[in-house]
Amino acid sequence: MPLSIVYYAKEFFRWEWARKFLAARTAPLVIPPHFRNYPEMTGKTCTHQLFCMMVCPAPGAIDVVSTAEGWMPRIHVGHCIRCGLCVEACPNGVLTSGRILESMFNDNTCLSFSFRIDVDTKKCMGCGNCAVACPVNKLIDAQMSHGGKASTDDLLLKVSEGKCLVLHVEKCTGCKTCENHCPNEAIQVARLLEAVHAPEDVV
Repeated sequence: MPLSIVYYAKEFFRWEWARKFLAARTAPLVIPPHFRNYPEMTGKTCTHQLFCMMVCPAPGAIDVVSTAEGWMPRIHVGHCIRCGLCVEACPNGVLTSGRILESMFNDNTCLSFSFRIDVDTKKCMGCGNCAVACPVNKLIDAQMSHGGKASTDDLLLKVSEGKCLVLHVEKCTGCKTCENHCPNEAIQVARLLEAVHAPEDVV
Protein backbone atom coordinates (compact mmCIF):
# COMPACT_ATOMS: atom_id res chain seq x y z
CA MET A 1 0.00 0.00 0.00
CA PRO A 2 1.51 3.39 -0.96
CA LEU A 3 2.59 5.55 1.94
CA SER A 4 0.32 8.39 0.83
CA ILE A 5 -2.80 6.22 1.21
CA VAL A 6 -1.68 5.08 4.65
CA TYR A 7 -1.11 8.69 5.66
CA TYR A 8 -4.57 9.82 4.55
CA ALA A 9 -6.21 6.78 6.13
CA LYS A 10 -4.59 7.58 9.48
CA GLU A 11 -5.61 11.23 9.17
CA PHE A 12 -9.24 10.49 8.29
CA PHE A 13 -9.75 7.94 11.03
CA ARG A 14 -8.49 10.13 13.82
CA TRP A 15 -11.22 10.54 16.41
CA GLU A 16 -10.89 14.35 16.51
CA TRP A 17 -11.31 14.63 12.73
CA ALA A 18 -14.26 12.22 12.71
CA ARG A 19 -15.97 14.10 15.54
CA LYS A 20 -15.66 17.44 13.78
CA PHE A 21 -16.79 15.94 10.48
CA LEU A 22 -19.91 14.30 11.94
CA ALA A 23 -20.78 17.30 14.10
CA ALA A 24 -20.35 19.90 11.33
CA ARG A 25 -23.20 22.42 11.24
CA THR A 26 -23.93 25.32 8.94
CA ALA A 27 -24.25 28.64 10.71
CA PRO A 28 -27.88 29.80 10.86
CA LEU A 29 -28.87 32.18 8.08
CA VAL A 30 -29.16 35.73 9.34
CA ILE A 31 -30.83 38.19 7.00
CA PRO A 32 -28.96 41.52 7.10
CA PRO A 33 -31.08 44.57 7.98
CA HIS A 34 -30.40 46.24 4.63
CA PHE A 35 -31.84 43.28 2.69
CA ARG A 36 -34.99 44.21 0.75
CA ASN A 37 -37.41 41.33 0.90
CA TYR A 38 -40.92 41.37 -0.52
CA PRO A 39 -42.84 44.31 1.01
CA GLU A 40 -44.89 43.50 4.09
CA MET A 41 -47.72 45.30 5.86
CA THR A 42 -46.93 47.52 8.84
CA GLY A 43 -50.49 47.62 10.16
CA LYS A 44 -51.00 51.29 9.29
CA THR A 45 -54.12 52.40 7.42
CA CYS A 46 -54.10 52.54 3.62
CA THR A 47 -55.87 55.64 2.27
CA HIS A 48 -56.09 54.38 -1.33
CA GLN A 49 -53.88 57.06 -2.88
CA LEU A 50 -52.33 54.42 -5.18
CA PHE A 51 -48.83 55.93 -5.13
CA CYS A 52 -47.48 52.40 -4.68
CA MET A 53 -49.06 51.30 -7.96
CA MET A 54 -47.95 54.45 -9.78
CA VAL A 55 -44.29 54.04 -8.87
CA CYS A 56 -43.98 50.27 -9.31
CA PRO A 57 -41.75 49.45 -12.33
CA ALA A 58 -42.88 45.79 -12.50
CA PRO A 59 -46.28 45.33 -14.20
CA GLY A 60 -48.70 43.33 -12.08
CA ALA A 61 -46.51 43.35 -8.96
CA ILE A 62 -48.89 45.31 -6.71
CA ASP A 63 -52.50 46.35 -6.57
CA VAL A 64 -54.72 47.88 -3.92
CA VAL A 65 -57.90 45.96 -3.15
CA SER A 66 -60.92 46.59 -0.98
CA THR A 67 -61.33 44.22 1.96
CA ALA A 68 -63.59 43.99 4.99
CA GLU A 69 -60.94 45.91 6.96
CA GLY A 70 -60.57 48.62 4.31
CA TRP A 71 -58.13 49.18 1.46
CA MET A 72 -55.14 46.84 1.39
CA PRO A 73 -52.03 46.67 -0.84
CA ARG A 74 -51.52 43.19 -2.28
CA ILE A 75 -48.05 42.06 -3.41
CA HIS A 76 -47.73 39.49 -6.19
CA VAL A 77 -44.37 37.88 -5.48
CA GLY A 78 -44.16 36.35 -8.95
CA HIS A 79 -43.86 39.86 -10.42
CA CYS A 80 -42.27 41.84 -7.57
CA ILE A 81 -38.58 42.70 -8.09
CA ARG A 82 -38.10 43.89 -4.47
CA CYS A 83 -36.96 47.37 -5.47
CA GLY A 84 -38.73 48.95 -2.48
CA LEU A 85 -40.15 51.90 -4.40
CA CYS A 86 -43.69 51.16 -3.22
CA VAL A 87 -42.45 51.37 0.36
CA GLU A 88 -40.83 54.75 -0.29
CA ALA A 89 -43.80 56.12 -2.23
CA CYS A 90 -46.51 55.34 0.33
CA PRO A 91 -47.28 58.54 2.30
CA ASN A 92 -48.72 56.56 5.21
CA GLY A 93 -45.98 53.98 5.80
CA VAL A 94 -48.33 51.07 5.06
CA LEU A 95 -45.54 48.88 3.65
CA THR A 96 -42.05 48.04 4.86
CA SER A 97 -39.02 46.20 3.52
CA GLY A 98 -35.57 46.05 5.10
CA ARG A 99 -34.61 49.37 6.62
CA ILE A 100 -36.14 51.63 3.96
CA LEU A 101 -38.53 53.40 6.32
CA GLU A 102 -35.78 53.88 8.90
CA SER A 103 -33.45 55.37 6.28
CA MET A 104 -36.15 57.73 5.00
CA PHE A 105 -36.84 58.92 8.53
CA ASN A 106 -33.14 59.46 9.29
CA ASP A 107 -32.52 61.24 5.97
CA ASN A 108 -35.77 63.25 6.18
CA THR A 109 -36.66 62.35 2.60
CA CYS A 110 -39.78 61.34 0.69
CA LEU A 111 -40.83 60.80 -2.92
CA SER A 112 -42.62 63.57 -4.77
CA PHE A 113 -44.95 62.89 -7.71
CA SER A 114 -45.85 65.10 -10.62
CA PHE A 115 -47.40 64.34 -13.99
CA ARG A 116 -47.11 65.52 -17.56
CA ILE A 117 -49.81 65.11 -20.20
CA ASP A 118 -48.56 64.97 -23.78
CA VAL A 119 -51.10 65.39 -26.59
CA ASP A 120 -50.23 64.41 -30.15
CA THR A 121 -52.20 67.03 -32.07
CA LYS A 122 -51.79 65.10 -35.30
CA LYS A 123 -53.66 62.13 -33.83
CA CYS A 124 -56.19 64.11 -31.76
CA MET A 125 -59.56 64.48 -33.51
CA GLY A 126 -61.21 66.57 -30.81
CA CYS A 127 -63.79 63.98 -29.82
CA GLY A 128 -63.75 65.10 -26.18
CA ASN A 129 -63.67 61.59 -24.68
CA CYS A 130 -60.66 62.55 -22.58
CA ALA A 131 -62.25 65.65 -21.07
CA VAL A 132 -65.57 63.94 -20.36
CA ALA A 133 -63.95 60.84 -18.79
CA CYS A 134 -61.43 62.77 -16.64
CA PRO A 135 -62.43 62.33 -12.96
CA VAL A 136 -60.79 65.65 -12.04
CA ASN A 137 -62.91 67.48 -14.63
CA LYS A 138 -66.06 65.86 -13.23
CA LEU A 139 -65.27 67.10 -9.74
CA ILE A 140 -64.66 70.65 -10.96
CA ASP A 141 -67.55 70.92 -13.43
CA ALA A 142 -70.66 68.76 -12.97
CA GLN A 143 -71.64 69.28 -16.61
CA MET A 144 -68.67 67.16 -17.68
CA SER A 145 -70.24 64.11 -16.02
CA HIS A 146 -73.02 64.22 -18.59
CA GLY A 147 -70.89 64.95 -21.63
CA GLY A 148 -71.73 68.64 -21.64
CA LYS A 149 -69.50 71.52 -22.66
CA ALA A 150 -67.14 72.98 -20.11
CA SER A 151 -68.45 76.01 -18.21
CA THR A 152 -65.06 76.96 -16.73
CA ASP A 153 -61.38 77.09 -17.61
CA ASP A 154 -60.40 75.68 -14.23
CA LEU A 155 -60.48 72.18 -15.74
CA LEU A 156 -57.50 69.90 -16.10
CA LEU A 157 -58.10 69.60 -19.83
CA LYS A 158 -60.75 70.42 -22.41
CA VAL A 159 -61.28 70.46 -26.16
CA SER A 160 -60.64 73.84 -27.77
CA GLU A 161 -60.75 74.56 -31.50
CA GLY A 162 -61.04 70.86 -32.25
CA LYS A 163 -58.02 69.75 -30.22
CA CYS A 164 -57.40 68.60 -26.65
CA LEU A 165 -55.88 71.38 -24.60
CA VAL A 166 -54.18 70.84 -21.21
CA LEU A 167 -55.10 73.75 -18.95
CA HIS A 168 -53.94 72.84 -15.43
CA VAL A 169 -51.54 69.91 -15.46
CA GLU A 170 -50.83 70.45 -11.75
CA LYS A 171 -54.31 69.04 -11.04
CA CYS A 172 -53.52 65.71 -12.70
CA THR A 173 -53.58 62.69 -10.38
CA GLY A 174 -51.89 60.34 -12.86
CA CYS A 175 -54.91 58.02 -13.19
CA LYS A 176 -54.45 57.81 -17.00
CA THR A 177 -58.22 57.82 -17.58
CA CYS A 178 -57.80 60.30 -20.43
CA GLU A 179 -55.11 58.15 -22.01
CA ASN A 180 -57.23 55.00 -21.74
CA HIS A 181 -60.32 56.66 -23.24
CA CYS A 182 -58.62 58.21 -26.26
CA PRO A 183 -59.62 56.20 -29.36
CA ASN A 184 -56.60 57.42 -31.34
CA GLU A 185 -53.98 56.97 -28.61
CA ALA A 186 -53.21 60.67 -28.89
CA ILE A 187 -52.65 61.22 -25.15
CA GLN A 188 -49.83 59.95 -22.96
CA VAL A 189 -49.54 60.61 -19.23
CA ALA A 190 -45.97 60.60 -17.95
CA ARG A 191 -45.37 60.11 -14.22
CA LEU A 192 -42.42 62.05 -12.85
CA LEU A 193 -40.81 61.04 -9.59
CA GLU A 194 -38.07 62.63 -7.51
CA ALA A 195 -36.68 62.32 -3.99
CA VAL A 196 -37.12 65.48 -1.94
CA HIS A 197 -36.77 66.59 1.68
CA ALA A 198 -39.91 65.77 3.59
CA PRO A 199 -41.98 68.64 5.05
CA GLU A 200 -41.32 69.24 8.73
CA ASP A 201 -44.82 68.12 9.76
CA VAL A 202 -44.35 64.75 8.05
CA VAL A 203 -41.22 63.71 9.95
